[in-house]
Amino acid sequence: MTSTAHDELRDLSGLYVLGALTADERATFEEHLRSCAECKAEIVSLGPVVGALALAVPRLEAPADLRPRLLSQVSGRAPSATIPVERPDPAVRWADVAGWLAAAAAIFVAVVLAGYSVRLRDRVTRLEGQLTEMTLQAVMADRQVTEIRRTAAEARSTLGILAAPDLARVELAGQKVAPRARARAFWSRARGLVFTATDLPPLPAGKVYQLWVVTRQAPISAGLLTPDTAGQITAVIETPPDLPSPIAMAVTLEPAGGVPAPTGDKYLVGVPAAGL
Repeated sequence: MTSTAHDELRDLSGLYVLGALTADERATFEEHLRSCAECKAEIVSLGPVVGALALAVPRLEAPADLRPRLLSQVSGRAPSATIPVERPDPAVRWADVAGWLAAAAAIFVAVVLAGYSVRLRDRVTRLEGQLTEMTLQAVMADRQVTEIRRTAAEARSTLGILAAPDLARVELAGQKVAPRARARAFWSRARGLVFTATDLPPLPAGKVYQLWVVTRQAPISAGLLTPDTAGQITAVIETPPDLPSPIAMAVTLEPAGGVPAPTGDKYLVGVPAAGL
């Protein structure tokens, strides 16, 4: 039996002790009692409370003239004049009884409801925890799906560029500020640019690498680049179809956000292979 089903049946303990369950509910609960020690203990703990209901009602003393009046009715004689006849006010006595009975019932209901409230709060807390966990899992799943889609889109774009009939390759070599750095660019006028680099130094604070397509007219920014912790970069960049044929490509270090024209040190420089 699941924890939720067990909790729902355990919540019927108070009504079972009071005899307030329907026949079907009572049969289901008693079937559950045969295999649940926890609910049996719950019933045992509520037993003294139910027994206390009877004790909570005040004991009524019989009127002093009750016995003579009964004897006179049996014998047909009037009761002795020496015995005073007092008739208690039944309305007063029953009002007292009703008040005590209502108070006792309220105490029992309070005890039952207190236990039920504690279990209900525990259940709500447990369900809220499960909901939070499921929400986090859903968020993580959405992020993973988004990342997978982005990676798949980049892979399709890369394959498309590498398969382009007008593909050209540019090898870029590290300069004095980064002699170990290397890069390679694959460019298709119709499909875009794939750029890969290795061994780039970590970016200083407030700086970014910027890729330039150097044409005969002027350098044109192709995008901003951020290497990973190993100094590697892989980027797929869209380029305008009317981009003039480059005479060189370069990577410079520029202020964060990039600049319209190169101003910083050159980290990578390369020229197209013949025939571009």
